[in-house]
Amino acid sequence: MIIGTAGHIDHGKTALVRALTGQDTDRLAEEKARGITIELGFAYADLGGGAITGFIDVPGHERLVHTMLAGAGGIDFALLVVAADDGIMPQTREHLAILDLLGLTRGAVALTKADLADGPRRAEVTAQIRAALAGSGLADAPVIPVSSLTGEGIAGLRALLAEAEAATTLRRAGGGFRLAVDRSFTLAGTGTVVTGTVLSGRITPGETVTISPKEGLSARIRGVHAQNREAGEGRAGQRCALNLAGENIHKEAIHRGDVVLTPGLHAPTDRIDADLTVLGSEPKPLGTWFPARLHSHSFECGARIVPLADPIVPGASGLVQLVLDRPIAAALGDRFVLRDVSASRTIGGGRFLDLRAPARKRRAPERLAWLTAARPEDPAEALRGQLEIAPVDLPGFLRDRALLPAAGPALTVAAGAQMIGPLALSAARLCGLREGLAATLAQFHDDNPDLPGMGRERLRLALTPRLPKDVFLTFLRQETDAGRAAPDGAFVRLPGHEVRLSPEDEALLNRILPALLGEARFRPPRVRDFADAFGVDEREIRRVMRHSQKMGRTDQIAHDHFFAREVTREMVAILHDLEEATEGGWFTAPAFRDRVQNGRKVAIGILDFFDRHGLTLRRGDLRRINPHRADLFD
Repeated sequence: MIIGTAGHIDHGKTALVRALTGQDTDRLAEEKARGITIELGFAYADLGGGAITGFIDVPGHERLVHTMLAGAGGIDFALLVVAADDGIMPQTREHLAILDLLGLTRGAVALTKADLADGPRRAEVTAQIRAALAGSGLADAPVIPVSSLTGEGIAGLRALLAEAEAATTLRRAGGGFRLAVDRSFTLAGTGTVVTGTVLSGRITPGETVTISPKEGLSARIRGVHAQNREAGEGRAGQRCALNLAGENIHKEAIHRGDVVLTPGLHAPTDRIDADLTVLGSEPKPLGTWFPARLHSHSFECGARIVPLADPIVPGASGLVQLVLDRPIAAALGDRFVLRDVSASRTIGGGRFLDLRAPARKRRAPERLAWLTAARPEDPAEALRGQLEIAPVDLPGFLRDRALLPAAGPALTVAAGAQMIGPLALSAARLCGLREGLAATLAQFHDDNPDLPGMGRERLRLALTPRLPKDVFLTFLRQETDAGRAAPDGAFVRLPGHEVRLSPEDEALLNRILPALLGEARFRPPRVRDFADAFGVDEREIRRVMRHSQKMGRTDQIAHDHFFAREVTREMVAILHDLEEATEGGWFTAPAFRDRVQNGRKVAIGILDFFDRHGLTLRRGDLRRINPHRADLFD
């Protein structure tokens, strides 16, 4: 369990931690000289239950609330400190508001300096505390008079904390690893060390991690200390020190606010949709582009607030978009606190709902419904709700919730999701998509009986929901395997659809086709050659050949030049061979010409045909296969 102190300056937080643990959390010379906490302090102790409890001692000065926030994000239990002689003070109220915004519901109040107050004074301050706690998540927290000087109440408070430690359930350790860095330093003979609270997952020595939101900074875990002891692993809910090694890894490269995480979770963002609760102490409503400072775990940056409906009045809650001045490494469900830009007051706080917020149409009804569906903390419930609104990119869904890919299959079953590649859909939406495919193709065949099918891209754009291109190709393959669609080159048709030529046209085509195959297949006769050979009008030959192209039986390489479709596929295979045989995959026109044993002009015409259809990419005199359209003539 991690316990975090909170309270006004000089109310005895550090002395109380020392009385409970025997350790002094003030480690800086300036702290000892001035008698106040300036930086985060840490202590560890066995309170009697056999487990090691961690303490985070935070500053109480109003100018150091940002440091307090860096330590408060990962605590399990709040220890609010109120001095009996002073009573409730401004920073007491602000710290309490912050704890409430962070969702803390477990805690206790230490009425410190009890030796300076008689019974009536203790009762008066206790009443103040009860009034301040009313309506907060700590409304029922016990109030325990203590004195670090005389020892009064220390044993009772320690026993209460030990009971809380025993009742603390382990945080989920099955997700991806995330540690919010609050310190980075170098130890002689050890190297770079970072400390922080593990937010999710687990880590062991030897594993590779990424420092986020920095780009490309990778490190290897050389050693782990958990709860101030050398350990074989660090896991969610523990204070950990990680010994890091790697290129460009040093204490100046890693800062408070960075997150050490599983590489697959690295996806920084600077635009987030969130739930925001505005404190009742705010002087006026929060409107569009309201400036603030955002704090989440140990991270801090500037932010602009954009309400997704009307301005949010003091004491109310609403959906907002947070536009940050630099990227953050976050996860959905992370808590945040907003303070004003002068760092003089806390504005409000809430939870992140969507890390990939759009800059446009952010107030659209479907968008607001999507955010409402994202609110449940249970991933299966959130996924189920979002599937009712739109398809969900499952890898992104898992990553943004700090879940590993292995969690995907069970999650989709629990949510009743149907998969098309990486895209999850509800069963009803997938059924509608299939019905839309059949209806669209049927209508197209009715309107165009002489065409072999509908263009793939045109079909993709006609369906709802509109699938990404790679997902649409997967969908087509699934529908083809199920016998509900029949791709034909760049076209798609219903399995029962067939373009037929008249008997006369079919007879003429059957006279032409043998000349498009065989040894001369890479250099077939032109339209005018067939017209001369058969004594048929050239325009009639061209008409029949164009119909055969629509049927997918031939391809018009040039105005007067048709190739059999199977020959086109054979030439595509030759292009793949050339690509594999050359460094970098780029091949020349002469290399293709030599393989098809054709003239330069005809070879160039063939390659231009493939260029026009996007099968090949051209760079000067070089070409290579376009990987996104490599299956065009399959």
